[in-house]
Amino acid sequence: MSRESMKPYFSIVMPVYGVEQYISRAISSVQEQTFEAWEIILVDDCSPDKSAAVAEEFARDDQRIRIVSHKENKGLSGARNTGIQEAKGAYIWFMDPDDYVDGDLLERVKLSLEENPAEAVLFGLVEEYYGRDGDLEYTHSICPKEVLYQDQAELRKAVISLEQQTLYGYAWNKIYNLEYLKERRLAYEDVKLIEDILFNVKYFMDIERLNVLGFTPYHYGKRMNASLTNKFVPEYFRLHRQRIEMLFDQYSYWNLCTSEVRQVLGSLYGRYILSALERNCDRRSGMSHVDRYRWCRALFCQGLFNELIPCAKARDSKALSIALVFLRWKKTILCLAMGRGVHIVRGAVPMLYSRVKSGR
Repeated sequence: MSRESMKPYFSIVMPVYGVEQYISRAISSVQEQTFEAWEIILVDDCSPDKSAAVAEEFARDDQRIRIVSHKENKGLSGARNTGIQEAKGAYIWFMDPDDYVDGDLLERVKLSLEENPAEAVLFGLVEEYYGRDGDLEYTHSICPKEVLYQDQAELRKAVISLEQQTLYGYAWNKIYNLEYLKERRLAYEDVKLIEDILFNVKYFMDIERLNVLGFTPYHYGKRMNASLTNKFVPEYFRLHRQRIEMLFDQYSYWNLCTSEVRQVLGSLYGRYILSALERNCDRRSGMSHVDRYRWCRALFCQGLFNELIPCAKARDSKALSIALVFLRWKKTILCLAMGRGVHIVRGAVPMLYSRVKSGR
């Protein structure tokens, strides 16, 4: 049987929009996989550049690659939902078209599923930080401990650690069981910044098995000029507060809101608050000093703040440790001063800021 006639085991969904520079490497890295029973669904989301033309070249040469075109732009979530409808594999993977992967990824995922037929498989990643000139500045690997969870209770206990390692929220470092996904009628919501975690919280709510693979095959490009996280999003804090609320609600549903879980969630919430304090200093926020002062005072009165921040403990960031002290003391002026200081550093030396932010 030729590889083109194989029934796909993995359906790989790639939204195609504004990635002319990167999509060739992404597709080629899939073609180089040692496991060959896959299909790529390239969803042309009315890309303004030549991304679709590049995609068409690959589709002409490889029958496992096909293109689905939108008549109007539907965004990342819409493109992924189209991919779900089109997918024919047993498992589905939402790979970003501006990243790339190592050649043994799918083979190792398949082997793990033969040993433990889980609803999801999660793997590590290498963050690749690119400067404004496009050159690679530095890398950082995030590698989980390998565990094949067959017990739902143990799986649920592990999720908070995965979130702490920044491994839970992403969509592209997971491969999902397509039948399970469709049975529950899950889809991506059209929400900036947190569409991945919204989906994962819903998907993971009642799964019974999870394979966590202890290697880093996914190369995630973080680009100073391109990433949404480097643009100003007015709803940043509201959306990330929603993220923490969802995780808190998930652990409440699981009846696992231990002191350790509250500590981790408090620390994560503290990170988002510190980032919001910095973003409030951006002229695009339209906030005056008085506005920022009032924002901070209102924050101190919120239930989620008083539920989690007293429990928070920074693990690996001096900046966050200091910020948490100021937040617990509810010292408005000190919080605002720290936000201003971080804003100055971010504007002057953005690459240094990225290192300090991550505690590296």
